Amino acid sequence: MVRVGLTGGIASGKTAAAELLAERGAVVIDADVLAREVVQPGTPGLDAVVDRFSTDVLNSDGSLDRPALATVVFADATARRDLEAIIHPAVRSRAAAIEAAAPAGSIVVHVIPLLVETGQERDFDVCVVVDADPQQQLERLQARNGLSAAEAEARIGAQATREERLAAADHVIDNNGTPQQLAAQVDRLWQLLLRREHSG
Repeated sequence: MVRVGLTGGIASGKTAAAELLAERGAVVIDADVLAREVVQPGTPGLDAVVDRFSTDVLNSDGSLDRPALATVVFADATARRDLEAIIHPAVRSRAAAIEAAAPAGSIVVHVIPLLVETGQERDFDVCVVVDADPQQQLERLQARNGLSAAEAEARIGAQATREERLAAADHVIDNNGTPQQLAAQVDRLWQLLLRREHSG
């Protein structure tokens, strides 16, 4: 098994790169998807979030109001750390279970937005960073999430710097170009991973 940690700044194109890897045969474990699963209604994760942040972060149907929670945690570093202390252990436990169920010889790609921030870059055989120009990130984030420039900048600022991520990378995918250019780079990465898997 080859274990890949894939990260990148918010709106850098991690999901697009991960989808291309999945098409090529990777087992993709997306921390963002798991982070939503572990706070579904009825989970211990959601109970812990409500204990810390009150029912103000719930929708009328009892599900998590993610925008309301985001407003709180992106404005308060302590609140963000408290949320991460609830979510991250549950996500890691779930990710470990999915990885353990993967077939022998798989290339397993863990998509982890906060890989560098949480010091996990050494936990993988290969650390891949999807990189985009900060202005591109800002424009994509505003378009995707309907945020103001200030809100988008706050979310980018809450993450590791571009330099910190690039310093941790074994392999960088430049996502400033077209979808075709992204796919070509993912193809090159996939060939490298296949060679590593066969030599392992």
